[in-house]
Amino acid sequence: MNTQDLSVAKGTHLAVQKAHARNTGTELKPEWFEDIAVNRSATERRAATLTTRRTVKKEYQAAWLVKAITCIDLTTLAGDDTAGRVQRLCAKAKRPVRIDILEALGLGDANITTGAVCVYPTMVGHAVKALRGTNIPVASVATGFPAGLTPLPQRLAEIKYAVGEGAKEIDIVINREQVLTQNWEALYDEIVQMREASGDAHLKAILATGDLNTLRNVYRASMVAMQAGADFIKTSTGKEDVNATLPVSLIMLRALRDFGEYSGQIVGFKPAGGMKTAKDAMNWLILMKEELGLPWLQPDLFRLGASSMLGDIERQLEHYVTGRYAASSRHALA
Repeated sequence: MNTQDLSVAKGTHLAVQKAHARNTGTELKPEWFEDIAVNRSATERRAATLTTRRTVKKEYQAAWLVKAITCIDLTTLAGDDTAGRVQRLCAKAKRPVRIDILEALGLGDANITTGAVCVYPTMVGHAVKALRGTNIPVASVATGFPAGLTPLPQRLAEIKYAVGEGAKEIDIVINREQVLTQNWEALYDEIVQMREASGDAHLKAILATGDLNTLRNVYRASMVAMQAGADFIKTSTGKEDVNATLPVSLIMLRALRDFGEYSGQIVGFKPAGGMKTAKDAMNWLILMKEELGLPWLQPDLFRLGASSMLGDIERQLEHYVTGRYAASSRHALA
């Protein structure tokens, strides 16, 4: 392999930028989104051609895949989660790629880690303990995940509990009824309260786009969440029938870009659910690069909500280094 070429790719895609200022939100401004129209066929065509018109090969593909690792929220949200499982996941987050592969890539001393570890509120304490001494933040889902239909005081209390346990990022779920009935004021007010309850923790608003019926609703919900102060907008809980898709992600990025033009503020993006392969990671990286540019290829503005994806990325990196594909079992998550 040509380590000099990989260094060029590293310079382009592995640099880490300073964290951007948090989104302070705006007043509720329906005029920014109520009259929006979305052409579904054009959206789907744009999303489909993105991944066919652009290719990344060889050392640049390896560099992009390493970049994807640094943007992964390594996640376990299972009913049978235990302290031991969380501890093993955190060990993988600290060393997501075997050291011999990293050394072959010239990245043995690069301190490659995942972007965060994401768990349920009751697992936050275990994750914080396991990640002590690292810069890997713990993210926690909250607010009655995944449905978001528990009473508001209970949802706010759940946020405060997770923050109290040490979570630095909170992934809230919105009340989808408020989008479907176009009750924008109620949606805005709830997210504002969730932002306040999160304190210094970054707020990632899950829109559960598979439940919103139309791309127009996706755009509107994205805009309301950002006006209410969400630091990230996120596609899905991973529990809906339809999770992250490229057309939905494209609409959310257009909303994110429009919000930036209107408000002058920067908001991050997180697709989640249904992404399992290194190819999936590449598709979303290409989308981000084409729509928003290199600044949004950094973990402070882009996250991938995934778990099994990491194993396939490591497998592809081993193939780049050795020329051979390993069995998936050689790259277990925990």
